[in-house]
Amino acid sequence: MNRLLLLSTSLAAGLLLSACAGAGATNRYQAELDRLEADCQARRGALTPTGASTGYAARDFACRINEAPSRIEDRPR
Repeated sequence: MNRLLLLSTSLAAGLLLSACAGAGATNRYQAELDRLEADCQARRGALTPTGASTGYAARDFACRINEAPSRIEDRPR
């Protein structure tokens, strides 16, 4: 009986720890993805998937610029 209780407690603790470790990686990936998206939008582009699934947002997505560059700077009127 004690072995069963010890085993189930150890298993539950292991599952909880692995869930917490995975959550940090997801938050880091999402933060990097949000930063990349903001940078890309500032350049008038859109993030597109590269087809890779590396776990690194910068390798999994690329910024595609939708407009041709202009030689004339935007000036306030």
